[in-house]
Amino acid sequence: MELKVKTMAECTAAGTTPEVLFWTGCAGSFDQRAQKVTRAVAKILQHCGIDFAVLGTEENCTGDPAKRAGNEFLFQMQAMMNIQVLDQYKVQRIVTACPHCFNTLRNEYPALGGNYEVLHHSMLLQQLLNEGRLSIQGGRFMGKKIVYHDACYLGRANNVYEAPRLLIEKLDVEMAEMRRSRSNGLCCGAGGAQMFKEPEKGNRDVNIERTEEALAHAPTHVAVACPFCMTMMTDGVKHFEKEEQVQVMDVAELIAKANDL
Repeated sequence: MELKVKTMAECTAAGTTPEVLFWTGCAGSFDQRAQKVTRAVAKILQHCGIDFAVLGTEENCTGDPAKRAGNEFLFQMQAMMNIQVLDQYKVQRIVTACPHCFNTLRNEYPALGGNYEVLHHSMLLQQLLNEGRLSIQGGRFMGKKIVYHDACYLGRANNVYEAPRLLIEKLDVEMAEMRRSRSNGLCCGAGGAQMFKEPEKGNRDVNIERTEEALAHAPTHVAVACPFCMTMMTDGVKHFEKEEQVQVMDVAELIAKANDL
């Protein structure tokens, strides 16, 4: 499938208003692994006939890492820049594949005047499934065993637990739950801007402990819904030298692959 993605600037020039703004985020734009998730989401949206666009070079960091690291001034600067751009294009509905972007845009931008309907990609895909605009073919994954890791800013921060699970269940797989899951889930170790620094001294890295919990179920795949979780869980799988047996994939990648997109 040829992937065609418009920018908001191109839509405005053509006098059109897209149904959804796809917020790609820093990881989805610049991290090579996360770029694959961005493409998977875009392919699914295109496959479902969703009219969407991106900001492209006009998109700035939401400011989440700055805020978590304690730099409120930088966060507000970045947020205000984004709000100005979003309001200029009269954006109403935003979808993003990053729970950190999702949480910041949804819960922290309103205090600065940025009010939008913000969805994580798993939420939008579940909506499309319910509306009959998306069908999921599970054949490619039939008989596989998948463990899903709850992202902190998707789960505990925003109470989104069912959407990713419902999507995975449509793949006709055996789904396993880790002992610490849902509201009792364990962080991958990258939250709170920890992604961008070395861990403090301790007995064990958080991502190693979390990956061990996942691998205890002997899965063929570890499903994630966050680019930070993707990095940390992938590093954990490599630590245990299980790269040949276990794949770490985003929920959107699983659906895209199942549907041959």
